[in-house]
Amino acid sequence: MTIRVLHVGLGPIGAAVARQVAGRRALRIVGAVDVDPAKVGRDVGDVCGIDRRLRVAVSANLEESIKATNPDVALVCTSSSLKRALPQLEVLLKRRVPIVSSTEELAYPTKGNARIAKAIDARARGARVAVLGTGVNPGFCMDALPIMLTGVCAQVERIEVDRVQDARIRRLPFQQKIGAGLTREEFEKRVEEGSVRHVGLAESISMIADALGWKLDAIHDEIQPKIATASVSSAFLTVEPGFVVGLVQDGVGFRKGARLITLHMEAYLGAPESYDAVRVVGSPPIDMKIAGGIHGDVATASILVNSIPKVLNAAPGLRTMRDMALPSFSG
Repeated sequence: MTIRVLHVGLGPIGAAVARQVAGRRALRIVGAVDVDPAKVGRDVGDVCGIDRRLRVAVSANLEESIKATNPDVALVCTSSSLKRALPQLEVLLKRRVPIVSSTEELAYPTKGNARIAKAIDARARGARVAVLGTGVNPGFCMDALPIMLTGVCAQVERIEVDRVQDARIRRLPFQQKIGAGLTREEFEKRVEEGSVRHVGLAESISMIADALGWKLDAIHDEIQPKIATASVSSAFLTVEPGFVVGLVQDGVGFRKGARLITLHMEAYLGAPESYDAVRVVGSPPIDMKIAGGIHGDVATASILVNSIPKVLNAAPGLRTMRDMALPSFSG
């Protein structure tokens, strides 16, 4: 059976997702929606850098596109914010369309998003479809992967996860999101505004804690700038000494003053080594390191596409990587 796919959002991640979908024999792009006037009316193949025209024009109207294409699933890549993505999710659920989304705050809603998450879950159940928020992080590296590793443990005392990335290989929006090129003062202001930060550490901590049955007293999320000591360049920008090359961010889950879950992330231009590491302090202890790290952009697009069959077979409602079938490549 060919699965009919509707793309909502054709930014860098959305376009990468579309390129993968176009290369999977069991999937077919039937529609695409974007708010950018420069993309509307153009062929999806041209907009997303696919090596052929797909004879599918980008639309500006989501509801009309759903009616015209009758999709089996929608891939939503529009915003990190659950509140901002909500209008699109509501339109899709009104039309009973299953959803896979890169919205980080949808990956495992925290207390601040509990009301919205509950509403999405109710609407999805009413529509008898599943909704999943996922990605490489949150969605895999700092939550689903460490949760799975604890499956062979007789006891777990604490979990520590490190994700270190040389951001020179990442897309420009990512480099901007980590503050590359800013002064220290500009960085601190953007952090306060919420425009410079990694979204997802609190979501990942909550997912791990719930999976292990840990009741946390508090979750802290701290962000510091990484300052250049020498000139460093990417394909998009050059940062001189004294300016920000990226960020160091720590999310910590506490219980009775003790650190049970520590998620440490460094993303900056010129990091000498990229890697992902998980340490499970318990019995048996587990110390896993992925040399070179998992490429964020490729992995995010991949897990979204690979989750399509899982979502179509999942129980209705708001699902998370904690309760989904194990992710796997689906050619």
